Amino acid sequence: MTPGLLDDKGALMMAKNLTTRPPSWQPRLERVFVSRGATVLVAVLALIGPMFRSSTARADDPVKPWVEAQLPRLLSFYQELHQTPELSLQEQQTARRLAAKWREAGFEVTEGVGGHGIVGLLKNGEGKTLMLRCDLDGLPVTEQTGLKYASTATAAGEDGAATGVMHACGHDIHMTCSAGVAAFLSAHKDLWHGTVMLIGQPAEERGMGARAMLTAGLFDRFPKPDYAVALHCDSTIPTGRIGYRPGYALANVDSVDITVKGRGGHGAYPHTTIDPVVQAAHLILDLQTIVSREVKPTEPSVITVGSIHAGTKHNVIADQCKLQLTVRSYSDDVRAQLKAAIVRKAKAAAAAFGAPEPTIEFTEGTPAMFNDRELAERVAEVFCKRFGHEQIVSTDPSMGGEDFSEYGRRGVSSFMFWLGTIDAHRLAGYTRVGQAPPSLHSPLFYPDAEPTLRTGVQALAATALELLGTDKSEKGDKPEKRKAAP
Repeated sequence: MTPGLLDDKGALMMAKNLTTRPPSWQPRLERVFVSRGATVLVAVLALIGPMFRSSTARADDPVKPWVEAQLPRLLSFYQELHQTPELSLQEQQTARRLAAKWREAGFEVTEGVGGHGIVGLLKNGEGKTLMLRCDLDGLPVTEQTGLKYASTATAAGEDGAATGVMHACGHDIHMTCSAGVAAFLSAHKDLWHGTVMLIGQPAEERGMGARAMLTAGLFDRFPKPDYAVALHCDSTIPTGRIGYRPGYALANVDSVDITVKGRGGHGAYPHTTIDPVVQAAHLILDLQTIVSREVKPTEPSVITVGSIHAGTKHNVIADQCKLQLTVRSYSDDVRAQLKAAIVRKAKAAAAAFGAPEPTIEFTEGTPAMFNDRELAERVAEVFCKRFGHEQIVSTDPSMGGEDFSEYGRRGVSSFMFWLGTIDAHRLAGYTRVGQAPPSLHSPLFYPDAEPTLRTGVQALAATALELLGTDKSEKGDKPEKRKAAP
């Protein structure tokens, strides 16, 4: 049925339903229909038709009722994952839990790919290969949500100290949606053909997992996919809504460690020293001019000095000062420009102070995530058809990073979309008290799991049926180009 339109049979059914409204206005409607006839009926239907535009799923749609029936099991699995998070590179039990769900759905599962990564394959005749990726790791965050199923897990962090562990970025939602779509596709093989390739990726939070799996032969040992799709939780979008952006969506992320060198001495006799703290202060200000005066204003870029450490005592001038930077951009050219400028500025500051050259170490993080434009629009169109165009919103690009981008850099048409996680009433409550909702990575963040999973599993299933399905004849409304309301 075309959204907002009714055939003759539908019109008659609508008229019958309208005459069963409450008695206060039922007699009036009956008089209208009797006196004006079918012309008025058409006018009334034209006025109320928009009420039905968001009900876009077909009557014979197999996805929605299946997901509704499976929600209790999905919620149980989600809560199990939420209570048992593991840090990056430690996701052994998490991988086993998810692998068991995939095997239960009939997938052929390989574990230990690039650390604790897992790959699940379900072949169903000839056709394209679709990769659906989720991530496994939790964060070193002590949960403060007060949920009955809150995580009380602890582990040794990178520094060896004990820390609380929490799925504060929604990876438990991502995994549960993966388990759900695996079961759906296995139960509905008559609706698609080709190969579904599920990825459970470790160490996303450290930007290491995708590269580790690729280095371990992901696209050599297993089919190289035609498409790669992933969802990601968003704490600013209401449940039921999906955000998407074609083109650049997330940034290149690099870390820089600079050791500014000087000559230490007594704080009372600075003329006998080369003060690395003053040198570092000049460098910090000089670094800010790279973005403001060297990079083209229309090219997004960020240089942030997140840490500065030097000295041990009030009256001691140190012999070195350490800076830690995060550097972000979109294009490869700007990424290279920022790196070269940082080196130049750091060496120039040392020369100006007559100091030894600094030590500069770059740690390459994640590359920018580019959503294939054609794929993004195609899938967004499917989402509009399923959920209603008002539920699909165009989001702003972000300077955050995600190593899902690594798969696109290997020549795979890829697309990541954003899944709303906070009930609209809860979001409105934050607005009333003048607060922003807890962000991802916050100890207070938690998704409203049931509506989030309902949308997430349907979205992945609809994506799979579009890209691997046998019926491509139906197309949905074009998504509106607007931002998600907070």
